[in-house]
Parts: sequence; C-alpha cells; structure tokens
Amino acid sequence: MNIPAGAYAIVAVIVLLLLFLAWNHIRQRRLIRRLQDLASSLEQSRQQIIQEQQRNRQLKQEMTSNIAHELKTPVSSIRGYLEILLGDKPVEESKKQFFLERCYSQTLRLSDLINDVSVINKLEESSDLFPKEEISVAEIADEAVLELEEQCRSHSIVVHNELPRQMIVIGNHSLIYSIFRNLLDNSIAYAGDGIEVGIDCYKKDDEKYYIRFYDTGAGVDSSYLPKLFDRFLRIDEGRSRKSGGTGLGLSIVKHAVLFHGGDIYVRNRDGGGLEFFFSLKKK
Repeated sequence: MNIPAGAYAIVAVIVLLLLFLAWNHIRQRRLIRRLQDLASSLEQSRQQIIQEQQRNRQLKQEMTSNIAHELKTPVSSIRGYLEILLGDKPVEESKKQFFLERCYSQTLRLSDLINDVSVINKLEESSDLFPKEEISVAEIADEAVLELEEQCRSHSIVVHNELPRQMIVIGNHSLIYSIFRNLLDNSIAYAGDGIEVGIDCYKKDDEKYYIRFYDTGAGVDSSYLPKLFDRFLRIDEGRSRKSGGTGLGLSIVKHAVLFHGGDIYVRNRDGGGLEFFFSLKKK
C-alpha cells in the first residue's frame, strides 16, 4: 500500500506540534514553579521584614522604658537635694556643699546617658554620618589609657598596650576610641583592684586585624556572657556594680565594632577575668 508523501508531512507536522505542546507545557509548569518559588521567597522576605520591624519596635520600646527608668533615679536625686537647699529650714554649709556635689555628680551621669543613647541611635539609624579616615589603632588605645590613667592608678590597675604601631585602619576615630574607653571603663568599674589589663593583636590577615582585650580580675557567671552586650544589663554577681555607669558601654562597643566590619565575642579568661576578642576591617 502506497502512502502519499503528503501524509508523511502531515504526520511529521502533528508530531512536531505535539512535541511543541509538550515542551511548552513543561516550560509553563517550570515557569509556574519558578513563580511559586519567587512568590514564596517574597512572602518569606515580607515576613522577615515584618518580624524585624516588630523586633526593632520592641527594642525601641524597651530602650525607651529603660531610659525612663535610668533617668528617674538621678532626676529624683537632684530634685530631692534641691528641695532641701531651697526649703525653709536652714542648711549647714558643709551639707550644702555635699548636696551640691551630689547634684553635680548626678548631672554628669545624666549627660553620659544622653551622650551614649545619642551614639547608639546614630549608629543604628544614620551610621553614614560617621566620617572615616586613616587612623592608628594603637595610638587611639593609648589615648583611652591616658584618659583613664588616674582611675587606673587609684585602683592599682596596670595596663599593657601591646598593639603594633603600624596597625592602620580606615575608620572613625571617636568610635574606635569608644571601644577601648568603654572596655577599660568596664574593667576599672567591675574587675576589682590590683589587676592587669592587656591589649594585643593576636592575628591579622589581608582584610582584618584581630584584637584581644583582657583583664585579670573578676569574671562573670557564664549565663551572663551571651547578654553582656545588651543595653542596660545589670549583673549582681561576679562583677558587682560599683559605679554609676549608663549600662550602655558594652552595647556601644559592639555597635562600633560592627560599624568597622568586624565581630566581637567575650569569654571568661582562664585564671580569672574577661577576654574580649574583636576584629577591625583594614579598609
């Protein structure tokens, strides 16, 4: 039986058409699957953004509440002293001087709190406003040590700054200063008397310097270590509270390290004290 040549052509066309339809169906299914995956990814991103917004809102509410709590004590103290000084009953000169000194001390605490809150807000919301320049990390650490030299001497604290002089980064001077200043403040306030503080560069690579800051004093309970950079953290054991700090110092340290492209963690030091390990990006 002879099949016309045209029939072969028709069959071939039908086969090609069926193949095209099958390929197109597979393509559509793949496209639909990709669109579904994209929609799922977008929904996950949307949920993450919502969760992050809720988290930020909660953190701001907590910070506002904590700030209000922190402000209450010095404001109440100042008000109490001034009410006595301005009252009808006469006050001895020695007591007047004492009350004025206490008022001044509390105003300094208020000023520190306002400055620290301002730095954290600026880092979180407008970090691009911090200028960067070429700076020597060792020299900035020297500045912090020199600034707190008298406090160290009064507590018999010896500081060893062993950072190499050629440690140069592109960063913000005031923020790197705040890292060393707050870490040293923390050691002075909580680590105890007669201790040693050390600062060294234990590692470096093409991108970062890795710095260790440690003291030989009192450490903290291991349960507090993950929370040590939280705002307004109060620790009642180990490192007892001895000063009227703002409770924001270590939080500023963490923000300043992150600003410079680094990471930071803390652990209890073998033999006593705390060790902070952090990195700073070179450029």
